[in-house]
Amino acid sequence: MLIRRKTRPLAYILHEAPAGTVLTTEVLRSLIAEAAAGKIVEEAIGEELATSPVASAKPSVTAAICTRARTKELARCIGSLLPLQESHGFEILVVDNAPPNQETSALLQKFPTVRYVEEPRPGLDFARNRALAEAGGEWIAFLDDDIVADRWWFDALEDALRENPDAAAITGLVLPLELSTTAQIVFEKRGGFQRGFDPRRYGSVLPGNPVHPCGAGIFGTGSNMAFRRDTLRQLGGFDEALDTGAPLPGGGDLDMFFRIIRAGNILVYEPRFLVFHEHRRDEAALQRQYYTWGLGLMAYVDKHRRADIAYRDRFRRLIRWWFHDQFDRLRSSLRGRHPLPARMVLAEILGGIVGLLGEYGRSRRRIERIRKEFS
Repeated sequence: MLIRRKTRPLAYILHEAPAGTVLTTEVLRSLIAEAAAGKIVEEAIGEELATSPVASAKPSVTAAICTRARTKELARCIGSLLPLQESHGFEILVVDNAPPNQETSALLQKFPTVRYVEEPRPGLDFARNRALAEAGGEWIAFLDDDIVADRWWFDALEDALRENPDAAAITGLVLPLELSTTAQIVFEKRGGFQRGFDPRRYGSVLPGNPVHPCGAGIFGTGSNMAFRRDTLRQLGGFDEALDTGAPLPGGGDLDMFFRIIRAGNILVYEPRFLVFHEHRRDEAALQRQYYTWGLGLMAYVDKHRRADIAYRDRFRRLIRWWFHDQFDRLRSSLRGRHPLPARMVLAEILGGIVGLLGEYGRSRRRIERIRKEFS
């Protein structure tokens, strides 16, 4: 259950019960009170004390969807954005990354208000940088093709920009689109993509966090993130040696979050900026995802540990903390005290080891070959 007060998400409840259970009003009241009573009161008081928002110019936004050969998911994602585009007037841009056929371009002919471009070089960050070059908006919001945007997604982005005019990046809440399989439920029990229900502002200092901003996973996820376009261009765009497809399918979002903060900018997490993600449906795919999470994280970490002398000690502390935390999870899983099966924890650990052992350097060499092939 997603608990909202009006349009604001306050809590998310996973409640297990035997098949055929009827959730009575009393049970629902108890579940909601346990999860969100304090937040509901806080929101009500906040609403009473709130002043009318100061009028400001509406931001121009490009919603960019980078995709490859997933027309079913893409059509669903676009379908969730079209009503928002009609009411708010923002640009929707689809970047078709190294398409194996013409199915995506054929699909886009059904959506005259959606702009289509092709990026022939394979790799998500090649596609993201193509979107950055093509975007007409002052802000560019990146969405994965397997998400469905919440009906208040764009309103929340506008509110977050009005409340944080100094922000260079906005990330948002990602909740499950469905919980139909064991793999999807296991993933959500482990925390999924959630970063909580409280808005946060991140800058160069985070008291109590000795590895900030190197542990960039706390900032959000690449399936739902928005950036000031000119800031991304000043930073040189996304690192095309990360998020390269099957060999290294991750790390590009973490790298950009870190670089945003490292350059002295503000990043804002806003839970009202909400999308619903279709989690991996089978356990083999989920295990592969955990492997790639470890791989992408440590490839990003190894890149900056080698290149950024000022932050090298923080990255080393992050590495030690991460492996210690992973082995704690492994022990808990082996004892039946953790929702994630031990083989999936091991997959993430193995990915992290491979990532540390030169994966970023290997990826850079692969990317150079791709650049030469398409030059």
